[in-house]
Amino acid sequence: MSLRFIGIDPNTGSGESPTVWVDEEHEELIFQGWLPSPELEAECAATEVPGHAKGIPAGEGVVRVPFRMVDMVREACDAAERADVRRTA
Repeated sequence: MSLRFIGIDPNTGSGESPTVWVDEEHEELIFQGWLPSPELEAECAATEVPGHAKGIPAGEGVVRVPFRMVDMVREACDAAERADVRRTA
């Protein structure tokens, strides 16, 4: 796996570390964040969106990433769009 570290929550203390990476090999953005409250996870699972079944499938999960990391998420998206990262269109 070829993970490129993008950034970590600037307010990280010794115990919390929401983080963003780009997986260049698999062409994926990787997010580490806080687990949602049971209420938030239930709300996400109950939300109906066209083309999307209700619920959270096995093997998927909901994570929370703070707004203060938007620039890092944007940087990860920019990295994913660059030709040197994408293998195929």
